[in-house]
Amino acid sequence: MAISVAACGANTVPVEQASDSVATAPAMSDEERIADMVSRMSLERKIAQLIQPQINSFTAKDMERYRFGSYLNGGNGGPYGDEFAPGPEWLKLADEMWDASTRPLPGNEPVIPVMWGTDAVHGHTNVIGATIFPHNIGLGATGDADLVRRIGAATATEIEVTGIDWNFSPTVAVARDDRWGRTYESYSEDPAIVAKMGAALVEGLQGKNGADDYLGQGRVIATAKHFFGDGGTDQGVDQGDVNGDLTELAKIHITPYPAAIEAGVETIMASFNSINGKKMHGNKALLTDVLRGELGFDGLVVGDWNGHGQVAGCTVTDCAQSLLAGLDIYMVPDDWKGLMDTLIAQVGDGTITMERVDEAVTRVLRVKMRAGLLDDDALKPSARPNAGEFDKLGYAPHRAVAREAVAKSQVLLKNNGVLPIKAGASILVAGSAADSIAQAAGGWTLTWQGGLELGNDMFPGATSIWSGIEQAAAASGGSAALSIDGSYDDKPDVAIVVFGEEPYAEFAGDRKNAILADTEGLELLRNFEAEDVPAIAIFLSGRPMWMNREINASDAFIASWLPGSEGAGVADILYGSRESTGRLSFSWPANCGGAPVNGPDGALFNVGYGNSQGMPTSLGTLSEECGLLDATPVADWFVNGRLSDGITASAGGRTLPNLRGEAVGIVARGIDRNRQEDAREIIFAPDARITLSSDTMGGGAYRIEYSLDAQPAGPVLMMVGNNEFDIMRQLQLGAGKGWREMIITDACAPGLGDSIMIRSVAPMSIKVSSITRQDLPEGTECSF
Repeated sequence: MAISVAACGANTVPVEQASDSVATAPAMSDEERIADMVSRMSLERKIAQLIQPQINSFTAKDMERYRFGSYLNGGNGGPYGDEFAPGPEWLKLADEMWDASTRPLPGNEPVIPVMWGTDAVHGHTNVIGATIFPHNIGLGATGDADLVRRIGAATATEIEVTGIDWNFSPTVAVARDDRWGRTYESYSEDPAIVAKMGAALVEGLQGKNGADDYLGQGRVIATAKHFFGDGGTDQGVDQGDVNGDLTELAKIHITPYPAAIEAGVETIMASFNSINGKKMHGNKALLTDVLRGELGFDGLVVGDWNGHGQVAGCTVTDCAQSLLAGLDIYMVPDDWKGLMDTLIAQVGDGTITMERVDEAVTRVLRVKMRAGLLDDDALKPSARPNAGEFDKLGYAPHRAVAREAVAKSQVLLKNNGVLPIKAGASILVAGSAADSIAQAAGGWTLTWQGGLELGNDMFPGATSIWSGIEQAAAASGGSAALSIDGSYDDKPDVAIVVFGEEPYAEFAGDRKNAILADTEGLELLRNFEAEDVPAIAIFLSGRPMWMNREINASDAFIASWLPGSEGAGVADILYGSRESTGRLSFSWPANCGGAPVNGPDGALFNVGYGNSQGMPTSLGTLSEECGLLDATPVADWFVNGRLSDGITASAGGRTLPNLRGEAVGIVARGIDRNRQEDAREIIFAPDARITLSSDTMGGGAYRIEYSLDAQPAGPVLMMVGNNEFDIMRQLQLGAGKGWREMIITDACAPGLGDSIMIRSVAPMSIKVSSITRQDLPEGTECSF
């Protein structure tokens, strides 16, 4: 299948000497040395190199026993079970795993160090105190590849501080439907912009290909992801289908990869999506024939989170198809033991050839060798340059780069002359997002989905947008006041309204249209308009959205994207200390429906649009017609891994944000049903209880999708409104039978109310996929 794509010292660990008979002849080339190591590995050790578990599912003892080739921390995973662990704990775990992986082995087997991978997609943002850069959508708006290169270098240094080797970044998706919840991970809808920026980040993370510092000090292994087509799914559905002529699809979605490969990217991650109905994790024609054959990639291909389990005929613990298709490492977060056993058996029965296993292992070792991990004097994580220098997390020079990136990413869509703000002006700053670093940072920030529950105290050293404005106002001789609801005693000269999307990550962020449901910003802007107060809109979002109403009501409108931890960069544009140079890298929709806009047709503003502060713009009055505004929303408590607005989960007096965490007698954690962490497992200690409540839910019956592996050992009481009943019998009948549905109507729970409380008398574990409310036909019976 031919696809034509244009290319746009101390504490050393003597790895080879750790085993009695692994001394390497000096004359060996790198490839000969790798071949020698592979020839001396047992089948179990080879398969272990192809297994990547997450840190919360194995121990250092497991590492010593099985010798995994790599491991990762998931978006909600942290050292020793603490996702908010401080930097020293990350480095401590890195040392423990390195030590466990490099202990001597009996006989002639080589000792091969492990490597740790992380999703540092806009800075090393799993770690408290790290610099948080704008997400890729903002970086695309800067048009500045050198800036992106410097961001990569800063990120690599902060990753090295914690002893981690490998970054699952950059995302080089070409997002073509902005309803996709990962649009903000894309630099642009234009593949040429994505190719330029993606290659720059690879060079920043790894160093320039062939340079003396390539994968040296201040550098980490990079990953281009997700190969391929992740940004082209029908209707922007995450992990969905990409359909069409393969050559035409390649012109858009493969175009960034030759640039990344030329830049030296060492790893590429397979995509969750399908191409014309075939899952990429099992697509040999693309993973091998195209990526290896036509594009010439010689690094390793890593899977995404249990992505192999979505291949036809596969499960998470049984998928020879992925290895045979060209996958080299299985990302199997929790079920690693079952998959290891199956792969070993499949080599034994001939399903998988030893030749293919050796090929995959060779690719893994090749990357490790290039990264210096197989050197005789390879250093343990804590002994490497930058390691343990925790003052480099949120390092002042890195924050300066981030502030520059924020300023350059701001796109001025409208300005009636209110910008730049005049020196000495009195400013009123409104909107709940104004002083929220979490909202400015978006998803993939401390937790996988991010979240407003992360207060500013979780971001030491960071500056909110409000704080940046306050500092700039004082420096100009003026004043600024924060009033979330927009109220004031003395009329200000200018109001600034900061509003936008709340944090989300993949598939939880998928949308059906381009409407911002939260009208807080719109109402504030209209109030200021009515009071004759000039108003500037700062719109935080992970995608372009239909903003006609908000643009009409404002005197200036800035697409701020998701700027991260250095909110002062926004103030730099407001006050004109930096010229506004940000330009759209995505088309901005004129209509609210959400249909893809990739060019002038349907666009209010085209790619490349943006204004400087000195160029006032007059847009006229934009149409505010949108039939979808009158549609009745479907009330859903828990969809695609995220509790909807207004829903609270609590136990023992403690709130469990997004139904995750621990409380008195309750443990709630994310699990995979159809997609990554799209369901929850709730574990009850004896007599523990959990309450789900909402003040904003509509009416209708409750529908709960649930699954139990084992029968409850005692009564399970459910209270809906003022009605309590025992659901143990239904749960016993459904145990072990997969996903089932429970329906609760007004007939059996008069009044229904707006809360559900579940109490289990005996220990119990239950999985929940969704809780919805909707009107059902009259006469629908309760299911218990």
